[in-house]
Amino acid sequence: MMGEFGDYLAGLLIVVGALFALTASIGLLRLPDVFTRMHAASKAGTLGSCLMLVALALHIGEFATGVRALAGAGFFVLTAPIAAHLLAKASYSAGYRMWEGSVRDELAQNVVSSKKNGQIQGG
Repeated sequence: MMGEFGDYLAGLLIVVGALFALTASIGLLRLPDVFTRMHAASKAGTLGSCLMLVALALHIGEFATGVRALAGAGFFVLTAPIAAHLLAKASYSAGYRMWEGSVRDELAQNVVSSKKNGQIQGG
């Protein structure tokens, strides 16, 4: 649709998106605990996927395909942070603890105060 400039822009977006996806995968391998790994996967993985979908929309040039690609990118942006938050909260509740080098554990204060108020059963 945009000719040569559109192809170069789509190629650049693919490369940058792939670099973000690579960063996310390296973060999954190298980071110390489930929470930081989840952060890497949700942030960098989402950005990489969205950039590659935008590149697809630019390269194909068809309106229907572009709308679907952009809808997919919007879906990633809306759902990945929520899913990561819910998984992190479930992991914390299941007993996965933060890395010992972490600076602050604000959720521990909420759990302790909730237990004192009788809001959490079992525990």
